[in-house]
Amino acid sequence: MSKAVNIENLRKIYPGGVEALKGITFDVDEGEVFGLLGPNGAGKTTTLNIIATLIKPTSGKAEVFGIDVSSKPGLVRRNIGYVLQDIATDDELTGYENILLQARLYHVPREKAEKRIWELLSMMELEEAARRKVETYSGGMRRRLELAAALIHEPKLLLLDEPTLGLDPNVRRSIWGYIRRLNKELGTTVILTTHYIEEAEELSSRVAIIDYGEIKALGSPRELKAKLGGEVIELRLDYIVNDQLRNIFESIDGVLGVTISDGVVRLKAVNSSSLLPQIISFLNAKNIKILEAFIKTPSLEDVFVELTGRKLRDEEGSREEMFRFRRNIQLRRR
Repeated sequence: MSKAVNIENLRKIYPGGVEALKGITFDVDEGEVFGLLGPNGAGKTTTLNIIATLIKPTSGKAEVFGIDVSSKPGLVRRNIGYVLQDIATDDELTGYENILLQARLYHVPREKAEKRIWELLSMMELEEAARRKVETYSGGMRRRLELAAALIHEPKLLLLDEPTLGLDPNVRRSIWGYIRRLNKELGTTVILTTHYIEEAEELSSRVAIIDYGEIKALGSPRELKAKLGGEVIELRLDYIVNDQLRNIFESIDGVLGVTISDGVVRLKAVNSSSLLPQIISFLNAKNIKILEAFIKTPSLEDVFVELTGRKLRDEEGSREEMFRFRRNIQLRRR
């Protein structure tokens, strides 16, 4: 299968010595939905900005459909659409006018643009709102409009930077449906960044877990979870877990690994259903109070914790991003 994107040993060092990317390597197949999963500051947006030719890498190679992003940025831009994290639509224009403006920037012929605009508005279910000013749109409608605008010039590659930023769970799922549809119906290759575990699992055929500018793992969600092996026993204790207790957990027959994050002990285990009662008996004998104990199948969250030793803070990130998203809308309406 031909490659839509090829990244080799990509590095980016910003002024002041901040190393945002530390030699990452990955590729994206044509027609694929590829996810970059990681926390804020992991290097996700920097990666997209390099692919989109908005910034240049310090070293390494980045190609889009075989075209080098540094030496031929103009050719690359013809092949990509980019939906940024922050709001990019003009509140004073209607939805139709926003897409028309994008069409003119890409020199799409007027007759073709007119047909294409209404096709995209229909796909995004925005026909009835097309003549309304964008300042009247909800957050979900704005995201759908931005998707439509990014597709006006029929790009082969769509870059989505946190596409459901600040949206509530129901609206988020509806946006997922539109992304799936444009991928399947139009054959558009998609690279999306996210720190939402569920979003990466739902949309991506393959996921690269990125943290502190390094790719920690790459594969399909199923492959990444399978690498953990077995099931996970999660324990929340009324006790500060010390090295001695950790070593005891690690010595138990059937425990494959122990990680501790945010006060939660995670035991990667074989035959966890028979192992859990033994662990509970042991903790009771030590007078260690168990607040919660349950068995779960591995998730991408568990993979991330295993690789980095910490959790992706979905809830905290959501609150911060919701505030920023709504604040941006308020500022644009003034």
